[in-house]
This record gives sequence, C-alpha cells and structure tokens, in this order.
Amino acid sequence: MSLRGKTKREVLLEFRHQEILEAARKVFADKGYSSASVEDIAHAAGIAKGTLYLYYPSKHDIYREALKRGLEALCGDLENKVGAERTCENRIRAFISAKLTWFEQNRDLFKIYYAEYANTVRQPPYLHRDFKGFHERQMKLLTGALHQGVLEGVIRKLPAEAAALAILDIARGIITQRLLGWSRTNVQDDIDFLFDLTWKGLACR
Repeated sequence: MSLRGKTKREVLLEFRHQEILEAARKVFADKGYSSASVEDIAHAAGIAKGTLYLYYPSKHDIYREALKRGLEALCGDLENKVGAERTCENRIRAFISAKLTWFEQNRDLFKIYYAEYANTVRQPPYLHRDFKGFHERQMKLLTGALHQGVLEGVIRKLPAEAAALAILDIARGIITQRLLGWSRTNVQDDIDFLFDLTWKGLACR
C-alpha cells in the first residue's frame, strides 16, 4: 500500500496494523482460528492485549482483515501479471506462475486460506462476501483468458468456468503438497508441470 500523501500519524497507524496482521497470520496458521486467542496475537505482535483492542474489536475482525488483506494482495498481483500479457497462452502461464510463487512466499496465509476454503465446503453459508469476491476475481481472470483462447483458435471450445475451476483446484493441490513438504521439486518445476498439463489439455488438436 502506498504511503504517499499520508500524515505521520496515518503512516504509524498503517504500520501498526501491518504488524498486528502479520503476527495474526502466523498465529492463525500455527494454531487455527478456534485455538488462537487475542492474547496470542498480542504477544506475537509485541503489544498489550488492551492496545490490540484499540485497533480491532474482536478476534474475528482480526482474522477477517488478515485474510482480506492477504487475498487482496494476491489478487492484485494476479491481475497485474495476467494483465501484462497479451496472448491466451501467456496469460494462463502468468496466472499459474504468479499464484504458486505468491503462496510459496506467503505460506502462513495459505494455511488460513485453505482452512477458510474447507469451511465453505463443510458449511456453505459460512462463505463470507469477501472470500467469495476474491474467488470470483480469480475465476474472471482465467475464464477471460480461456474465452480469448477459443477466439484465437488456440484452444478447443469448452466450458470455460469448469476448466477454470479445474485449474484452480489443481493449483491448490500442488500448493498444499509444497506446504506439507511432500513435493520434491522446486516451485518453478511445479509451475512448468501445471502449465504443461493445462495447456496440453486445452489446446486444439
């Protein structure tokens, strides 16, 4: 987030928010939402519990903001990387590369993201508006690239939304393997594998 044009007080407030949310992501990733406490987050952030309440009124508010800011950063990066490309092939590759790389560098957030996704499967009404919105932004990027590929004649006609969901699911599976330490390859190898698998499945024959 740019700090241009902000007062010193606004800069300090933003810095403190960032400190709290970074600490919260680590605590939620390690303990899960239910087991994490406001005291745990305050301790990790190096502040008093009462001070933390000056910034966020509840654990739920901290959790939601930590997830929201993280996914906003992810979606912004995906949109920038995909938007910089012009062909369907390069846009799909850019999406896969940006997503796997981003979560490789932000593993704590992926643990929270994965837990949130699991909650939506167990309890569909649990899916709050922000989380659904970030999912829809990713779907829009992929379906747009797929529709473009059909028009360009480089991929076969297919249900774009189903194909986009499949790409997202496989990407999530690869990221999970890396998070669990089950992958013996580096992240670039996994990016190349997923793109190759995807492109061969989509391309016109």
